[in-house]
Parts: sequence; structure tokens; C-alpha cells
Amino acid sequence: MENNLVIKTEKIFEKIKHVDESGVEFWYARELMEILEYTKWGNFVKVISKAMEACKNSNINTSDHFADVGKTIKMPKGAEKVVDDFKLTRYACYLIAQNGDSRKKTIALAQTYFAVQTRKQEITRQEYEQLSEDEKRLYTRQNVKDKNKFLFDTAKLAGVKNYGKFNNYGYRGLYNGETAKDIAKRKGISEKEDILDYMSSTELATNLFRITQTDEVLKNKNINNENDACKTHHNVGQAVRQTIKRIGGTMPEDMPTPRKSAKEIEKEKMKRLVEKNNKKKGK
Repeated sequence: MENNLVIKTEKIFEKIKHVDESGVEFWYARELMEILEYTKWGNFVKVISKAMEACKNSNINTSDHFADVGKTIKMPKGAEKVVDDFKLTRYACYLIAQNGDSRKKTIALAQTYFAVQTRKQEITRQEYEQLSEDEKRLYTRQNVKDKNKFLFDTAKLAGVKNYGKFNNYGYRGLYNGETAKDIAKRKGISEKEDILDYMSSTELATNLFRITQTDEVLKNKNINNENDACKTHHNVGQAVRQTIKRIGGTMPEDMPTPRKSAKEIEKEKMKRLVEKNNKKKGK
């Protein structure tokens, strides 16, 4: 039951997440308000004000995390009305959850969810080295997910329409001809599962390099058609592979496949944090 609650919580907050044209994630305060079970905007604004104060006290620019925006809502008889709203970063949502009514179960769940997600994005190199392999996987997997958004935006501008084809060109270059389907088969996982969720932190980092470098090359060479974009992705994948070979590293297809997926590790971590939170409250 507790595990189902963790899964449901993640889906709820992910469902109202938005991504702007730069691939940056954000949430609207009015949508978050409903999830956190606040019925009056005036009461929720007070929580937002406390969160903004906490942000300011940490010497962080509040405008970077709390953007004051207007939102148009539908009224009876086809009329429209502009209401106040805020565009919030993940960190802003975390601060709001921290300053919300702790008696609400949804607030406790939000605190856990945004704490985990925010922590994954804010870490130093020294801290990274101290993480366990599972923690490194979660952190690097999130980076791969974020950078892939940028790459697909760049690929779209370069004329790519078939993203599956584009992706496979990159994999084939890096994995000595293997497509995503081939990689999944070799790893012994279903084609419906994301192969990136079944990669070690090292294999993920290898793919992260492929992704970021392809993004740079597509921009620098002003690629403007799908065929050239696919060839570019393949060439970058091959170049990364050749670099690994030259320095005596392990080829990506020879790297071990983790027993658990990144999603399973994430759910287990969320579950532990929920249980810890409940213990603090004496439940």
C-alpha cells in the first residue's frame, strides 16, 4: 500500500509539471495549490510568501524561482478572466512544501518528492564521488533525461521528425551497430522499458557525453535536414566509442547491466523517505 502511494505521488506531481522552450521544468502555483489541497488562493499566497522569504534568507534570488505571471481562466458564457499566478521552479515547490500545513498528508508527500528531485539536481563533484552506485545512477539518469530534452529541441530545429530513427543512429555509432531494440534484447529487458533505466552510472555518463556533444555539433554546423542530423549523431557516437577504445576503457556494450531499474531505485528511495517522515510525525 505504501509503495502504491509513492508511485501515485510521483505521478501526481509529474502530471502537472510543465517544460518550457528551453527544456526547463516548472509548475504553476494554482495547479500546485489544488494538489496540496488548498481551496483559497489567498491562503496559498501566504505559503508562497513564506517560501519566498526562506529563499531570500538563503541569499538566493527569488525572481529566479518565483516568476509572477498572469493566467487566463474561462468564465461562464464564454468570458475570460486574468488571475494572478506564479511560475515555480522545482526548488520553489520544495520551499512551498516545507512551509505548508504539515498536518496535510499531501504536504508531507510533496516535501519528500521535491526534496528528492531537487537534491538530484544540486550536487558538487565531491558529493557525487561519495554517493553509492545507485545514487550516482539516479543523478546521472536525471542529467541524461534533461540533456536529451535539449538535444531533441535542437534536432527538431535541424529538421528531425523521426526521433526514433535519430536516436538509433546515435546508439549505433556508440554501440558498434546496435539499435535501442538490440541493446534492450542484450540486456534482457522488455522493448517497452527504457534502456537508459538499466545502465550503470558509467554507461549513463558515456551516453550523456554522446548527447551533449551531438547537441553542440548540430548547432555549430547548422544542420538543417534529418539525414545529416542522423549522420551527425552516428558520427559523434562513433567518436565517443573510439575515444573509449583509445584510452583503454570499457566498451558500453560490455558494461554490466544493473539488476534494478532506475525507476525501481527511485520508488524505493521515495518509500524510505515517506516512512521516515511518518516516523517523525509519530505515525
